[in-house]
Amino acid sequence: GRTLQNTMINLGLQNACDEAVYQLGLDMEELEEIEEDAGLGNGGLGRLAACFLDSMATLGLAAYGYGIRYEYGIFNQKIRDGWQVEEADDWLRHGNPWEKARPEYMLPVHFYGRVEHSASGAKWIDTQVVLALPYDTPVPGYMNNTVNTMRLWSARAPNDFNLRDFNVGDYIQAVLDRNLAENISRVLYPNDNFFEGKELRLKQEYFVVAATLQDIIRRFKASKFGSTDSVRTVFDSFPDQVAIQLNDTHPAMAIPELMRIFVDIEKLPWDKAWDITKKTFAYTNHTVLPEALERWPVDLVEKLLPRHLQIIYEINQRHLDHIASLFPNDVDRLRRMSLIEEGGTKRINMAHLCIVGSHAVNGVAKIHSEIVKTQVFEDFAALEPEKFQNKTNGITPRRWLLLCNPGLAELIAEKIGEDYVRDLSQLTKLHEFVDDDLFIREVAKVKQENKVKFALYLEKEYKVKINPSSMFDVHVKRIHEYKRQLMNCLHIITMYNRIRRDPAKLFVPRTVIIGGKAAPGYHMAKMIIKLINAVAQVVNNDPMVGSKLKVIFLENYRVSLAEKVIPATDLSEQISTAGTEASGTGNMKFMLNGALTIGTMDGANVEMAEEAGEENLFIFGMRVEDVTELDRRGYHAHLYYDRLPELKQAVDQIRSGFFSPKDPNLFNDVVNMLFHHDRFKVFADYEAYVKCQEKVSELYLNSKAWTKKVIRNIAAAGKFSSDRTIKEYARDIWHVEPSDLKIPPPNEPRDAGQDKTPNGTAA
Repeated sequence: GRTLQNTMINLGLQNACDEAVYQLGLDMEELEEIEEDAGLGNGGLGRLAACFLDSMATLGLAAYGYGIRYEYGIFNQKIRDGWQVEEADDWLRHGNPWEKARPEYMLPVHFYGRVEHSASGAKWIDTQVVLALPYDTPVPGYMNNTVNTMRLWSARAPNDFNLRDFNVGDYIQAVLDRNLAENISRVLYPNDNFFEGKELRLKQEYFVVAATLQDIIRRFKASKFGSTDSVRTVFDSFPDQVAIQLNDTHPAMAIPELMRIFVDIEKLPWDKAWDITKKTFAYTNHTVLPEALERWPVDLVEKLLPRHLQIIYEINQRHLDHIASLFPNDVDRLRRMSLIEEGGTKRINMAHLCIVGSHAVNGVAKIHSEIVKTQVFEDFAALEPEKFQNKTNGITPRRWLLLCNPGLAELIAEKIGEDYVRDLSQLTKLHEFVDDDLFIREVAKVKQENKVKFALYLEKEYKVKINPSSMFDVHVKRIHEYKRQLMNCLHIITMYNRIRRDPAKLFVPRTVIIGGKAAPGYHMAKMIIKLINAVAQVVNNDPMVGSKLKVIFLENYRVSLAEKVIPATDLSEQISTAGTEASGTGNMKFMLNGALTIGTMDGANVEMAEEAGEENLFIFGMRVEDVTELDRRGYHAHLYYDRLPELKQAVDQIRSGFFSPKDPNLFNDVVNMLFHHDRFKVFADYEAYVKCQEKVSELYLNSKAWTKKVIRNIAAAGKFSSDRTIKEYARDIWHVEPSDLKIPPPNEPRDAGQDKTPNGTAA
């Protein structure tokens, strides 16, 4: 997202800056719109990391966020004739005032080459070198005078690149070829929940890992803990001083890399090195979709990182020897638990590597952690149940309430004081006001103001007239079959058909807003976008419908757009097939901002219902057990199609070209998928979804009853602060104590006697 407003809020300077800028004849909101989003992630995973950095700084943890400084982030999405078109995100075009290059900390990263074994150990030689140049961005805590660092690495070719080798003649070509090395940090791979086993992607993963570990070890050696016996550093205290959290398997190569440093360079014995490594790393799993799990071909790793492959083989050998000693003759268990998958091309299962090489493994919501333990990694959990934990995701209330919804934030502060911003559990105090008529009206008024503001934005950007008193029904997230934007689309068509069948009948007006990016290579996701736009074209131009139903596809959904749409939302769509969305975090943002949720019992929705009371969410559809049972019986889409006339009508309209008259067969692939290979069972939940939506409309007619539910939701949102999440990581995994001490500002003398830095570093 953007940095300016977040920095002003966390420093307590927003009002002063607004006023100063106003006196210069400028408008702060206009200025804020000029800043580009830093789009350095794909969706939930990257935004979660940003929330975590905000919380770690706010909790006074000595923590660093490490990543890659992509020159081009997630693509900008344009919609042309209803189709997604990608444009490069040249976010650094005008420079980035928040970053500071740190050439003095530049580090070498090695690729390719070969391994030489001798009496003194293994040597990785004849490698190609790429330099990692760090850029530091400050991460301010909320009103506590703490500023942490996010360090992003950029790839640079060494000056002798391609010039030291027998490259006598072509000096010009050698300099041009520097681009090859520097391409490593050029562009973010745009897949969300999908693994693409490309060499450049593996290079990116090793690049960030190798640079970061060198940086961490340099810092450890410079500290009082990295004491040296004669020449050699003693690493015994390393896990007490350093904790490294692996955000999914993307940085899994850190495990063999740290082993390589300890064994080959620092000359530690294997067992000692492995003990330290395991105590240092912890792994967070973020998805159970098989197509998202990283499985790198052995021959690619052998070419790019030959020493790391040897180390992974050694880790695997010792791991399997251990399993075999516990379960003699159980060859199938050995096959299931191996880090190496045989059959076809040999691959390395990076999740297995992370589990074996970490002292803690966690999922990101209760239901997901349960699935991780009992299904995806059941063999590992049976072996070491104490290793598996849950850490339910959270969001930072600074960006996702104070920054994006100042009206609501202020209204809450009037009732319960301002402390809730640092301790979101205090929102439970709002339960006292659930029957307070004035408060109910004020909450509804803030929502209405947000809706009017967003409606004006939509009318400016999309040239459609929006009815601000209609229900704003919002479905924004990455476009993916498991997230079931198609089911929402079928509901839109069903509402459309009902209006046309009986135009006189009372219909609760809706503005349905769908937004999100599809991975450029994901054909079905792109067809879904086209279908939504085709349906919108018909619905929005039908005079029989008028202002009762409007459909908008939000172009280029990103953090800065989320900050506009979420506060204006009435109904939040969280409708993934049960057991597929690990947690979700958008769901929490909507809850905190006064929207009601329609959703399945999936991810964090389960805990949201637990906190607010299931009767205060619109929960529908199959539970995980029902999905499992349906899989056992076999899912037959045509049975639902034959039994449900409204579903049949909607599907027939898509199939016949009602929404694509110029190309009646345009959506054949979509219809064919829904009937013959829909892994996510859209038809199975359609009926329950439509019935649940009728309940939503019914409640929306009673503004007071609706707003009471809204207040109960806000009052129950406290658990979903990333501050709570980070406190749990700190205590259960990193073994550091959060501190709510406000350190003195730089202009006050610091009491030298009081060292207020918490012992231990979370890296």
